[in-house]
Amino acid sequence: MTTPQRLFIGGEWTEPDDGHYEVINPATEDVVGLAPEASRAQVYAAAAAAREAFPAWSRTRPEQRAAILDRAADLMQRDFAANAALARAESGATTGTARSMQVAIGAARFRRYARGALEPVEEAIPPQINEAGPMGRAGIFGALAVRQPVGVVTCITSYNNPWANPAGKVAPALAMGNTVVVKPAPQDPLSVYRMAEVLAEAGVPAGVVNVVTGSGPVAGEAAVDSPDVDMVSFTGSTAVGQRIAEVCGRGMKRQLMELGGKGAALVLDDADLDAAVAGIGTTFSFYSGQICTAPTRVLVQRGVHGALIERLTAYAGHLPVGDPAAKGTVVGPVISAAHRDRIESYVELGRKEGARVVAGGERPAGHDRGFYVAPTLLADCTNDMRVVREEIFGPVVVVVPFDDEEEGIALANDSDYGLIDYVWSGDVARAFGVARRLRAGGVGVNTIGRNMEAPFGGFKRSGVGRDVGSYALHAYSELQAIVWPG
Repeated sequence: MTTPQRLFIGGEWTEPDDGHYEVINPATEDVVGLAPEASRAQVYAAAAAAREAFPAWSRTRPEQRAAILDRAADLMQRDFAANAALARAESGATTGTARSMQVAIGAARFRRYARGALEPVEEAIPPQINEAGPMGRAGIFGALAVRQPVGVVTCITSYNNPWANPAGKVAPALAMGNTVVVKPAPQDPLSVYRMAEVLAEAGVPAGVVNVVTGSGPVAGEAAVDSPDVDMVSFTGSTAVGQRIAEVCGRGMKRQLMELGGKGAALVLDDADLDAAVAGIGTTFSFYSGQICTAPTRVLVQRGVHGALIERLTAYAGHLPVGDPAAKGTVVGPVISAAHRDRIESYVELGRKEGARVVAGGERPAGHDRGFYVAPTLLADCTNDMRVVREEIFGPVVVVVPFDDEEEGIALANDSDYGLIDYVWSGDVARAFGVARRLRAGGVGVNTIGRNMEAPFGGFKRSGVGRDVGSYALHAYSELQAIVWPG
């Protein structure tokens, strides 16, 4: 029997007040482990421990914080195979994704923010000459803008990447001198407890990192409304993000919100269609479409509409669906039975709205156990359909035709979301011109790739704030101005 996981509070492994719940393998429906149910009081205790640890940690030398984060990355790599196996088991990611996109990126982010701890936090402001007046004598006044840690940061992480997403919050927050309370997604929290073990072994002082979990809303709500929490960093749905923001607003808590997406992929009539299909096709395959940056909403110029539908249909039909642990599997399960049912209900809704199912649309044959959804392509869509407007978060792509560039841009911008959009065109200057007019936090031109030093975040209901690279260090800091007479 798997040893039940304990909470990590104030440097101690702590028995949960409210027992445990089962973490389920999405591919097999077997129990991966038992995660702890924290009480509200225990979450408050975690935040209090972080508050107590903050003064000392915030005053440590940057070199000391950098060394600890570097050691943590080393330890993650030391246990790489075991970490990847656990991530695959609890998230349903394929072996390749668990290794390269989850654990490897998690370790790389700790390495990146070990360097980040050494980045300058002071910026000189040009001197200003002031004349004598009510504010004092005439003089030349110097100034510094200094980045200070925010304080106690609650990190609420997403289920689609139980290593990279927590690492992208915890590592820059620690690098800046903050302390953290981590509340992982309930579906796959065991990897985050493994991360906590690594950080403790690396030398993070007691109380600097705390991890609490729960299967329901209690732990997350307490981690947001605790009076000891200064900032909430959240990755998840827009609906939950809005509720968190309301609580943060009442307490004037800082926020970093990475919320939903419905990425528009504009395919212009001069595009390389094979390249566009390869990019859009990652929605079907990469973590079964459970990624907010996926190009799920394909807007294609009418002259190449039929050809693109034909190529996407063929692409979807040739993707091996199955056990994520098996060699050659490209599409694994989605995270839970409830989420599979939700995705299937959207496909049925699309049929009722008049969309044509040209690929997928039915549960894959031969999978009596596990939460599998076939890669699905919906054609003949219009921009008023719910399947076009709402985030499905699964291996489902919708296609909407347009006539000219102006209409394509208007359709792309006619969305509640604005995280990452994409443009495919053989004319790079044309593509850049279109990109500049899209109301999205990021735009990929002829690629779905990202520069991991570029700011990441959304317009509109896709979020608040920016992180990644040095922007994450800025997100987990407050600016202080220091002024003196010359």
